[in-house]
Amino acid sequence: MGGDEEHSLPELTTSAPDSEQTRARQLESKKTKLSVLIGSGIIQLPIWGFAMSYGIFQEDYFNNWTLEGDRTITGVIGTTANGVMYLSMPFLFALFTRRWAHWRQYAALCGTVIACVSLFLSSYSTTVWHLVATQGIISALGCALIYSPMTLSLGEWYTSSNRAVAYGIVLSCKNIVGTSCPFMIRALIDSYGYKTTLKAWAAIVGGTSLFAILMIPTHPSKISIHKTRARKIPWHFLKHRSIYFYSIAIIFQSSGYGIPQSYLSTYARDVTLLSQTSGTLMLALFNAPGIIASSFFGWLSDNKKIRLSAQTVSAIPPVACAVFTFFFWGLTTPGNLGLLLVFSMTFGFFSSGYSATWGGMLKQMERESAERNEAVDPGMLYGLLNGVRGIGYASGGLAGVGLLNAGTISASPRFGYGTSYGPLILFTGLSSLLGGWVVLWRWNPKRLLPLISRS
Repeated sequence: MGGDEEHSLPELTTSAPDSEQTRARQLESKKTKLSVLIGSGIIQLPIWGFAMSYGIFQEDYFNNWTLEGDRTITGVIGTTANGVMYLSMPFLFALFTRRWAHWRQYAALCGTVIACVSLFLSSYSTTVWHLVATQGIISALGCALIYSPMTLSLGEWYTSSNRAVAYGIVLSCKNIVGTSCPFMIRALIDSYGYKTTLKAWAAIVGGTSLFAILMIPTHPSKISIHKTRARKIPWHFLKHRSIYFYSIAIIFQSSGYGIPQSYLSTYARDVTLLSQTSGTLMLALFNAPGIIASSFFGWLSDNKKIRLSAQTVSAIPPVACAVFTFFFWGLTTPGNLGLLLVFSMTFGFFSSGYSATWGGMLKQMERESAERNEAVDPGMLYGLLNGVRGIGYASGGLAGVGLLNAGTISASPRFGYGTSYGPLILFTGLSSLLGGWVVLWRWNPKRLLPLISRS
């Protein structure tokens, strides 16, 4: 027995350091995850600040037109910027999810340089197409190069059990940016003009991006993956119908979502005859409810007490947006600030919370792959959903320019439907309604056959 005790001593002496190392690793992991979450929140400012506040720039372009070309083209810039960012994400996510994962921070730094330079150069634009190229395309590509690798790291540091909540918190930070930036940009433009404001914004993008990128390290599991043979991305999910249902719904929802962001300020000025300050307030109130909505819908997607399917949760925001568009925006009258404020806040709440429902979509698609014993890459899935959202943004932006010039529809000129914005209002409402069609997926056609035969 004495020998047994002697042999047991080394195990006792080594187990304590092992447990301490385990606790240290867990503590270090928690600190890193918190750093990643904070950095992901901060980086929303340089990525989305310009796109979500573009309506302020567009209003200033209209009021103080000094460029060559058709000023109505400026309405495309905001939606184009969103579209370019989202459309490029599937390719960037595919590049950085495995093969180039170890280059993520360097890529984000390159994106920062591209965004800063393009915004700085846009202050010297002389034609409207210079603005489209620098603000709508090149700077958007730079922002996408920041967003994609950093968002991949966020999804890897947070597991599927709390990923939707993490996405919701980060999206809430995005809406904080969308709420505060319009006032900041309006103050800068009023004091220094849009050219100096663009240069100042380029500096803000550079400083905040650099700080946030250093706070988001690449997950250890991805650092050395480029040295292994496991480089191929699993594409089995393309055989499942869920990816197509969700993709089509996202396209419809996002094509309508970008319209109020781009035109609400000019609508407040042209139709409801409100001041510039009211237009800025409208845009801020459009984004402010998303601070709560993103976290709420992220929580609802992960909630285990209130069990709602991913289809149901993802259908709530677009259907609600359609109702508010038809009954609030369409029925506004000149000088009616109250109803337009109600529309901005209600539409902004549900439309901003829509992206937070994607965590539930991802969990469902991961579960489907697990049931079939198939590999799946959640980061690639998330990038693909962002890509189809870009299709919606781009198509909505192009449609918006044509609809604004299409003339009025048969309705009372007292209401928004009877103005030149009437076709835009109908388009926004209908596209939002179609965006909620994923709930139809839960219907079983076989159950409807007896009802049809009886009738």
